[in-house]
Amino acid sequence: MKKQNQKFKISRLGRKGQVMLLSVLTLGSVMLGVTAISSFLVIYQIRMTSDIVDSTKAIFAADAGIDWANYQFSNPTSTNLQAPVFTNGASFTVQCYVASNPTSCQNTSITAIRSLGQSGTSYRSFELGL
Repeated sequence: MKKQNQKFKISRLGRKGQVMLLSVLTLGSVMLGVTAISSFLVIYQIRMTSDIVDSTKAIFAADAGIDWANYQFSNPTSTNLQAPVFTNGASFTVQCYVASNPTSCQNTSITAIRSLGQSGTSYRSFELGL
């Protein structure tokens, strides 16, 4: 009888070790999952911050494009009107229209100016109706 009780005690002690091992593995998995999710959220926030910076540069580039087209419209006899170059890496493209047909911005009968600003992967556009 004593021998049977000793075997029972040994098997119960072995099970306690398995439960502890499973508990530690489960807690470790949960902690790893929480860490991975929080890392993903931090990376997402960092990307969003850089997108905001590029978006702001693109907006100001588009606004500068409208101003540049207005200058061309105001000075139709000027020659050698080159677009400004930005030092922050932003750029713009301007298209002037007469009744939805593209034309030169020095044309005195334009009806709309569209400017597309770009910085990085962000594009922002303005349209000015005349």
